[in-house]
Amino acid sequence: MNRAEKAKIIEDLKAKADKVSIAVVTDFKGIKVEQLTPLRVALRESGVEYQVVKNTLAEIAFTDGPCDVLKNKLKDSCAVAFGYDDPVIAAKILTQFAKKNDKFSVKFGALEGKFIDESSLAHLATLPGKKEMLARTLGTMNAVPQNFVGLFANLIRNTLYALTAIKDQKEQ
Repeated sequence: MNRAEKAKIIEDLKAKADKVSIAVVTDFKGIKVEQLTPLRVALRESGVEYQVVKNTLAEIAFTDGPCDVLKNKLKDSCAVAFGYDDPVIAAKILTQFAKKNDKFSVKFGALEGKFIDESSLAHLATLPGKKEMLARTLGTMNAVPQNFVGLFANLIRNTLYALTAIKDQKEQ
């Protein structure tokens, strides 16, 4: 690889690393390309990029960005998953794949510029995704006014029943 190719790879990695919400480093030693294909497809469908990186080039690209905490920890064969939107999705897909494949492992990552280890990634994978959290929050926010309206409707209804009962009693 000549200098121009290396510079292009560094530039591409830097562009990806600067806009991620999560970057997860994985070890894929001993896995055939055919075995990684379902993982790549699942990640791509979820908006996560997965790329095998050369450690020295990744160290240069990760400098002074959200992935800076990873640059000194890259060893052996590494691939990095770059998640842009929802960090939980990337963690879920990678940890599920690691459970099914003994040779594949999730090493560590960077979440919003902070280092997270394998156990933290596994815990992150158990959390609900961004869309589900938004739905829960909106449901909770909607419940307050809905309950408020229901409470007043019941008060008015009960008052109406009482007045109707009084009217019926006086008519007899």
